[in-house]
Order: sequence, then structure tokens, then C-alpha cells
Amino acid sequence: MIQIQLSNISLVLGATHIFDNLSWEIQRGQKIGLIGANGAGKSSLYKLIVGEYNAEQGGSLTRSRGLTVGYLAQTPELDLTQTALESALDGNPRVEEVRAELIRVEQSLGDPNIYENERRLGLALDSQQNLIEEYDALGGDTYSARVEEILLGLGLKSGDLSKPLNTLSGGQKKLVGLARLLLLHPDMILLDEPDNHLDLPGKVYLEKLIREYDGTVVIVSHDRYLLDAVVTHIAELEDGKMSVFEGDYSTYSLDKEARLARQAELFKVQQREVGRLEAMIKRFAIWGKVYDNEKFAKKAKTMQKRLDKMDKMDKPITDRRKMDLKLRGYRGSNKVLELAGVQKAFGAHHVFDGLNDTIWHGERVGLIGPNGAGKSVLIRMILGNEMPDLGEIKLGPSVTVGYYAQEHETLDFEEKVIDVVRFTGNMGDSKAMALLSKYLFTYEQAQGKVGNLSGGERSRLQLALVVLSGANFLLLDEPTNNLDIAAAETLEMALEDFVGTVLIISHDRYFLDRTVERLLVIENRDLRGHLGGYSEYLAQAGHD
Repeated sequence: MIQIQLSNISLVLGATHIFDNLSWEIQRGQKIGLIGANGAGKSSLYKLIVGEYNAEQGGSLTRSRGLTVGYLAQTPELDLTQTALESALDGNPRVEEVRAELIRVEQSLGDPNIYENERRLGLALDSQQNLIEEYDALGGDTYSARVEEILLGLGLKSGDLSKPLNTLSGGQKKLVGLARLLLLHPDMILLDEPDNHLDLPGKVYLEKLIREYDGTVVIVSHDRYLLDAVVTHIAELEDGKMSVFEGDYSTYSLDKEARLARQAELFKVQQREVGRLEAMIKRFAIWGKVYDNEKFAKKAKTMQKRLDKMDKMDKPITDRRKMDLKLRGYRGSNKVLELAGVQKAFGAHHVFDGLNDTIWHGERVGLIGPNGAGKSVLIRMILGNEMPDLGEIKLGPSVTVGYYAQEHETLDFEEKVIDVVRFTGNMGDSKAMALLSKYLFTYEQAQGKVGNLSGGERSRLQLALVVLSGANFLLLDEPTNNLDIAAAETLEMALEDFVGTVLIISHDRYFLDRTVERLLVIENRDLRGHLGGYSEYLAQAGHD
């Protein structure tokens, strides 16, 4: 059954054409991964579906009767004066409405005008039964516990549930928004990067919720592992057109290369046919005029009609422009980083009880652990921004550190983009602009403030600054969080060619599998080492 059908939809925002004549069908029960480059129009498409944007005249958007749609934006709108738990409990207002109605009906049963009137009593009892059934279906007396279970499962700490939303991070607010949406339980949910800021347990929990959701789910995500785990279809928004493929992301990715190759070959064949027909039309037209022969002129017209009716293929774009990321580095010290008995506590809260590990030149190491385990604390200590209580953190004598910050806090949001690059690289405007163009920035973006950039654009800017640092030891804190899939793949290839050493904090399991050769897992205030990427760690942990 088709729940939403878009036919020849066009969307223009300001002077920008987001897409033209786009068509798409969403079927009931599908789990769809909506993918596309940053700026392709995925969020705009969501807003069009929920009515925040209006399409140009000429197309149509049709919904099935009675369809309910829930939308989780990248930045959900919440009442910031509420606590996290209060906001989540309000996610489905129908629960409180039904409970209040039940109390009213139960109280009415004690009214003589009701219990002494057989017809009224029967209606009241029927209403009570219906309300009890609806209340139980919504969770009933277990609703509050269900709300807490979802919030904790997604990664909020129990101590955060009673905190006002205005004291929580953007990622934590998004978790509350996601919980509210899941509790509302609409027929279809539209999720815009719900996995950003989730730790690995939170992502596993989210996967379970999506797989078990009995409605339709459309999810925008750059997490290829998540897309492989939950989706039944991939919808790719590219060049303003929608293409839908059955299967998970890995299947889509492999098939797309083959499809592009076939399309390129078919395009060549058709172009040869078009060229042959055009040459024949020209030849017969000339012969018709030179020899005054109507037969040749008719042949030219017949062939022209054939050419005009031909369903001409678009030339496939097989070499799209990508971020030109080349990480420089140099050999440096053999022993890059040594942790020797590192202990750290904040008051009575012990973060580390005695970390010991050595990272050697050329290693690609992943650092994982649940949110709050101390990953960022360890990074701050390596950078020298935080001191250990006991033990030593030693960097090799010829090691220089390049740091990529998850929240982009190393960037000055008031500074012009081009000035950030000029000062970091000690270069002039033209050279800075040439560098920025390699990272897909336009002239207008370069002249604007850093704060005007999207999350993905700030990520690309940070990567440019890491390159300019010339560091041989990279500390990357969630580098793929805001990157689209193409940019993440470019980063993977750049890290493969990098001469130096890399320590990566990431919850992107696909990225970890592609980049690291061993993992450091923070468990019980200590570090445990595991050879291989995330999949090997998962297999090993499953047998522990």
C-alpha cells in the first residue's frame, strides 16, 4: 500500500532549485535509508512532506487517508524549561488525555443519574472498557517506565533525566526528541540523522527500535553500518532526482558501480546511433537538394522523426567532484604516545584507575567506549589541556599533534572562513581560496563567517586545518559525525595513505572497520586492547 506519493514535485527555496520534477513512492512497512550528499535536499524533502515547505505548482503530494507522520529534525524544537523526563513523558499527550478521561468516567459511575439509568450505565461501562483498552495499548501504568527505558537505552544518564533541557547538550536534546517521537508512535517516522551523538550501545538500541517498529521508517544517516542493519530500501537523492534500490547500503553501493558502468556503455552505444542517424539525415537532405529528389528528402524527414522520438539517455556522471583531502605527515619518533599508570578523578568520581598503553609510529588505533566513559578526558590529557592525577603521558620527541574536535570548538565562529585558512597556513587570499575550493567551498562561503557553515562544512574546514598543521599524530574525535558518505570515504582513503599515526574516537562502526588496525576500549576505568576493527571486536566480545 502506498502511504505517500510524490509526483513531479519541484521545490525552490529563494533562488535555489532544490529538486525539479521529483517522483517517489513510500510503501507501508518499508524501512528506507535516504542518502545523498550534504546539500542534496534531504532535510528539505522531509519538510516538504510534513508541510513546512510548499512545492511549486504542477506536482502533487498524496497521502493515504488517516496517515500520521512523525518528524525528528536535526535540531528538534522542545520546551527547554522542562526536564528531559518531563519532555519525553509529554511525547504522547494522548496518554494523559485517556487517563484523565478514565478518571472522569470512573467518577461518573458513582453518580445516581448514571448507575440508576440502565442505558447511561451501559454507555459509561462501554466507554470505560474502550478507554482501558486504549490506555493499556499506550502503555498504561507502565508508560513512565517505558519512557525511562527508552531514554536510558538511547544513552541518556539517569542523572540527566531530571535536568532542564536548557542544561543538556544538543545531542542529548536530540535523544529526548527521538524518544518523544517513538512514544507518539505515528504510522510513519522521518528521522534526520538520529544516530549523531549516540554511543555504540545507543546505536545498537536505536537499530533494535527501528527494526521492531511496526510502522514505516525513513532515515537520513551517514552511518553505513546502521543502514546495513535496518533498511530494506535505499533512496538516493542526487542531482535533484530520486532513485530507489531494494536492499541495504552495501548491496546498493556495489550495485551502483555496476549500474553506472552499464549505463555508460549504453550511453556510448546510443550516442553512436545518434551520430549515425544525424550523419544519414544530413546526407539524405543534401542529396535531396542537389539531385532534386523527393525520395531522399522523405528519407531525411523519416529518420529525423525516428531521432526525435528516441528516448535519449543522460550521460552518467561517473567522476563526481569530491573533497581533495591529502593528509601530509612525516616519520617522526618510533614511540608516538605512552600512557604509564595514568589516573584521573573529578572529586569522588574516578575516571581512570591506571591506564597503560603505547601507540607506535604508523598505527591506526580506534578509541571506543560508552558516552561518559572518559574518551574526551583522555584526549584532553594527551593535548595537555588536562593533567593526570598520577602517572605519565609521554609524546615522542619529534611528534606534532593535529586535533579534530567533535563539536568544532577549535573553530572561531565569528571569524571569516578564508581568514581562518590564511592565518593557519600563513598564506595569501588566492592561495587560501584555492585550498578551500579543494574542500568544496564556494567563494561566497569562504567570505562568510564560520558560524554560517553547516555541520558538514565545518567538518571539512577542520580537516583542511588539520592538513595545514602538517602534524604526524592525528587525534580525531568523531570525524565522520557531520560528513556525508562520499566525504567519509574520502577521509578513509586519505588516512590509508597518511604517513603518520592516528588515534580515532568514533562510534561509526563502518568507518572503524575501514581505518583502524586495533581498538582501545574503555571499560571499568581501564583500557582493554583488541586487534582488528569493530567487527572483529564485536565477534570477540560475543564469545567472551
